[in-house]
Amino acid sequence: MSKLKVAVIGCGSIARHRHLVEYANNPEVEIAAVCDIVESRAQEAAEIYDAKAYTSFEALLDSENIDAVSVCLPNYLHAPVSIAALNAGCHVLCEKPMATSKEEAEDMIRAAKANNKKLMIGHNQRFVSSHQRARKLIEQGEAGRIYSFRTTFGHGGPEGWSADGEDSWFFKKDQAFIGAMGDLGVHKADLLRYILDEEFVEVGAFVETSAKENTDVDDNATLILKTEKGVIGTLAASWAYTAEEDNSTIIYGEKAILRLEDDPRYSLVVQYKNGEVVNYELGGIQSNDEGGQTTTHVIDHFVEAILQDAEPLINGEEGKKSLEVILGALESVKTNRICRLEK
Repeated sequence: MSKLKVAVIGCGSIARHRHLVEYANNPEVEIAAVCDIVESRAQEAAEIYDAKAYTSFEALLDSENIDAVSVCLPNYLHAPVSIAALNAGCHVLCEKPMATSKEEAEDMIRAAKANNKKLMIGHNQRFVSSHQRARKLIEQGEAGRIYSFRTTFGHGGPEGWSADGEDSWFFKKDQAFIGAMGDLGVHKADLLRYILDEEFVEVGAFVETSAKENTDVDDNATLILKTEKGVIGTLAASWAYTAEEDNSTIIYGEKAILRLEDDPRYSLVVQYKNGEVVNYELGGIQSNDEGGQTTTHVIDHFVEAILQDAEPLINGEEGKKSLEVILGALESVKTNRICRLEK
């Protein structure tokens, strides 16, 4: 069988460090084309991966016979470029957050269905070993009834790793739509939905721009969340964790507390009510730091879904539900009230 012909649209940091590398490492894939409005970036990637360089995604879709596309662009372009690729007959892996509104997300889902193509959103936290094990333990009743949680995702900010540094689109509201909440918070909203296997029904939020200058997007956000079964907890997203990244989650249950990515040695620590402690060494979480997880497993899962004609773990519907938590947080800030989320 011939290899899947893949194109990566957007050759910034996430494409260079994740998508392109992981496609290149997959034996089922040929990177056929790359695209970036900054010609030098496209040319550099094209040379490394022996692909054709474009500065226009429309020209790429018109000229190349592509099977699948990764959309690694500023948030405001996720929906229009994903829809264009789906309409051109490509499967699409889109970076998070999938869109800037519920309507855009629904348009993407409709385009995937109309063209009978896969649509996957790049929520890589579902593939982390500690997160998968925690979901399984909860499903098996190891923690008993779940009462509460707290989760956080924070680092020093995109200027440290984004292709454009302090001039990055991440800091520009017209391109990013939201800041730390969209960059980091939506990951944790998706993760908690996955681990708890429940939907959130209410959200309240406090959002600030306090750590970064010359930006009009949030850099610190704390959400209070409630699930359909009454599990309550907090989600923090921040670009102000200046000394060290924090990517931890703690689940408080009737029989046990599960500490995920909270211990420097053990990726999962289960503290049972009876005093027993079980430590799991399951490999590191994906990180922007040196020595972080070498693969996100996102690309391999996307490729396998296409080859096996299977539904991706994070399809358009899943991406939309996680986005709606963040949209609810914005509504809460706007109205100064708890926002009820649609089921």
